Amino acid sequence: MDELPTPRKRPRGIFLLPNLFTTAALFAGFYAVLAATQGRFEAAALAIFAAQLLDGIDGRVARITQTQSDFGAEYDSLSDMVAFGVAPALVAYHWALGGLGKVGWLAAFIFTAAAALRLARFNTQVRIADKRFFQGLASPAAAAIIASGVWIGADLGIPGESVSWLAALITAGAGLLMVSNFRYLSFKQLNVQGRVPFLLAVAVMLGFAVIFIYPPLMLFLLASTYALSGPIWTLLRLRQTRARHRRNVP
Repeated sequence: MDELPTPRKRPRGIFLLPNLFTTAALFAGFYAVLAATQGRFEAAALAIFAAQLLDGIDGRVARITQTQSDFGAEYDSLSDMVAFGVAPALVAYHWALGGLGKVGWLAAFIFTAAAALRLARFNTQVRIADKRFFQGLASPAAAAIIASGVWIGADLGIPGESVSWLAALITAGAGLLMVSNFRYLSFKQLNVQGRVPFLLAVAVMLGFAVIFIYPPLMLFLLASTYALSGPIWTLLRLRQTRARHRRNVP
């Protein structure tokens, strides 16, 4: 009688190194909420940017060390939800949206719910989607718009109440872009390890110099430009498609 095959044992434990960075990103998002409740909005904005930096590192560390896992992917999504979904919405609410009553918390909820939907859609399409593009604005980019806007206001001493309606429009608008069908460049095909033209290195150096002129404003402009690139690129493609169709119609 043939022996039954011995079932493979599921590996126990988790990979420590990449999940440490994910935990640090989660903590940064949590700290942003705490700082906002204490009225320390500049610290809250910086914590969100720190979470973005850590979120970018954990994936690269996992790939370099070959420690990718399903657990790490799920944990990363939960961390992103806190750092780029809940934290920016609550920071914006405490800074400017609270005085608008129901409109304020509705704008904050739209952002949070949109981030959750955006992450769920990304996770279900990760194996079939074109890696060159994102469908909808990525949650870290949307969070960067909110964080840099709050940072500008805190740095210049602008009361949130004076720009509450603008903040509500930006918060809700960033949320809706996350669940839109606009396509955004993902930059995942960019090879940072290979050789690049010398002029590109000069351009990167100048880019850092421009950002450090006034970081909050420059980061806000960069994030906003990227957010608008999706609708603009989509409209241009529609115009090209319609023009091509008119040329082909006899």
